[in-house]
Amino acid sequence: MSAHDHPRRASEWFATPLGRYLLAREQAYFDGAVADVFGYNAFQFGLPEFDLLRASRIPFRLRVGAGGAAGLVADFRDLPIAGNSTDLVLLPHVLEFSENPHQILREVARVLLPEAQVMIACFNPWSLWGFRRAFSRDGRYPWHGRFLNLPRLKDWLALLGLEIVAGRMGCYVPPCASEKWLGRLAFMEAAGDRWWPIAGGIYFLQAVKRVRGLRLIMPKWSDRLAPKKSLAAVPKKVRQPEDAAVARNGMTETPVTHS
Repeated sequence: MSAHDHPRRASEWFATPLGRYLLAREQAYFDGAVADVFGYNAFQFGLPEFDLLRASRIPFRLRVGAGGAAGLVADFRDLPIAGNSTDLVLLPHVLEFSENPHQILREVARVLLPEAQVMIACFNPWSLWGFRRAFSRDGRYPWHGRFLNLPRLKDWLALLGLEIVAGRMGCYVPPCASEKWLGRLAFMEAAGDRWWPIAGGIYFLQAVKRVRGLRLIMPKWSDRLAPKKSLAAVPKKVRQPEDAAVARNGMTETPVTHS
């Protein structure tokens, strides 16, 4: 089961006070992150109801999902996008609701250009949000997802040649359903980065596709094809006329002994 298989569940949850709280912080993060990425093509995979690419300067921007506001309907595990064609990919809460998150990352690495970026947002299992999911029997979004450990996701990215260049935590407030309590506990958001930096409800990662260059070592054909240098002839004095003729012809003769 994946998040894009049930878009109504996600959109309904993001309409709740807790969903609006999370969406506001994710929108602020993506607004600042995508503004510095340049290129021609950008894709947002998942949550097509929300334009997380709105601050991007890339001219072609497309939201991909299962329907609704999606500009392209597709399966994230088998994208209908040409390889090495994309400058920016956003993955907002896609991996933790997929049966095969590693395959999705493999497809993302395939479509990215060298030095292009992918930005990921995931729920953090080692947080108050993760504890809420662990002790909850609620099968609704987002508590039915499989929250990914940050070290595991880093390992997957490294195996695919995606180098992490930035990241941070967010949403330190407990997952309260009441807007009143979210407001009362808002002080935890400001103190989170200082006092419990690894316990944010969500984490963001930015990674760049690195392609190691190859250097082809060629033989030095110029040295092999260059003519061999020969020694210059040294003139020598001759006493007899026949010796001069032999020197000019480059020949040697056996001296004749006159009796």
